Amino acid sequence: QVQLVESGGGLVQAGGSLSLSCAASGRTFSSYAMGWFRQAPGKEREFVAAISWHGRRTYYADSVKARFTISRDNDKNTVALQMNSLKPEDAAVYYCAARPASGSGNIYVTSSEYAYWGQGTQVTVSS
Repeated sequence: QVQLVESGGGLVQAGGSLSLSCAASGRTFSSYAMGWFRQAPGKEREFVAAISWHGRRTYYADSVKARFTISRDNDKNTVALQMNSLKPEDAAVYYCAARPASGSGNIYVTSSEYAYWGQGTQVTVSS
C-alpha cells in the first residue's frame, strides 16, 4: 500500500507556472506507475499526465501537452508535475494517483485504473 500527499498548489496568474509535488510513503514506490488527474467544480475528474514506474514513458492529455511535464524521482519517492503557461481552464484540484505497475513500463490514463489517491491540491489561475 502507498500513501500520497500532494503539495505545491496555489494561485498564479495566467501564463505563469507552478510545480506540484507528490510524496509517496513506502519502500516500493519504484514499482508503482503514477498519474496526475484534476477536477474542476462541476466537472468530472480528468486525466492530466502519467509516468511509468521507471520514468522512461510519459503520456499527456492533449489539453496540457507541451505545457506540463511529469517526472519522478524513485530515490526520493516523489512525482512532480511542472505546469507552465497556465490558463484559467487549468484551474482545478489536482490529484496524484498510484497503482502497481505491470508489464515493461505501462502507463495508465483512466482514473479507474489507479488504486491509490492523494487528497488533492488546489490550483487557481487568475485571468
